[in-house]
Amino acid sequence: MGLLEDSGILYVIADVLSIVTIASCLVSKVPQIQTVRQLQSAKGLSVNGLLMELCSYTVTMLYNYTNGYAFLSYLEYPILLVQEYALIYYVLRYESLLGSRAYQWAAVYVAVFVGFATTLIPSSVLMMLVPFTTPVGATSKVMQLIAILRSKDSQSVSLITWGISAFTNSTRIYTIMLDSGDKMLLANFGISTVLSTSVLLAAWYYKKPKKD
Repeated sequence: MGLLEDSGILYVIADVLSIVTIASCLVSKVPQIQTVRQLQSAKGLSVNGLLMELCSYTVTMLYNYTNGYAFLSYLEYPILLVQEYALIYYVLRYESLLGSRAYQWAAVYVAVFVGFATTLIPSSVLMMLVPFTTPVGATSKVMQLIAILRSKDSQSVSLITWGISAFTNSTRIYTIMLDSGDKMLLANFGISTVLSTSVLLAAWYYKKPKKD
């Protein structure tokens, strides 16, 4: 173990995985966005699940940022957030949920985001929110899984997006172990890997041609 640490092999692998993870996240939600736009439907997608996922991504990114962790260890979050914004917009649009109330909540979100990023809101508040990212992120995926199982239709669900999600969550377990060893982040990514894989399998199953 000492030899590996001295040679830096473990950290080289971690950096490579970080780069691969970030590269994957550049397009992870693009297939899902394209699917929703092409079908002009969000059937099989959970709006509440997406909003909870947005909150989880936001808190996790701000937590990493305010703690000064290595940028490569969480660079995918800003990338994912931009894609999440676009996905939520189209889902709300095709579910006829866009309106003044939606824009008001968006303004509140922006204000809170800026407050944390600029430390106008004390970082101690963010620290209290971090433990909830695991159950919130897990619940968002469970809600997506339930939405697929209830509708028995995953036409609007992208297998590529969920495949990338399962892969990137699993790689982060390794990189975080080497970078910070943060137990909250490790628990978050461990649970996310299992649930993303579950959604992927359910979506794959209900995309299979139905037999008469």
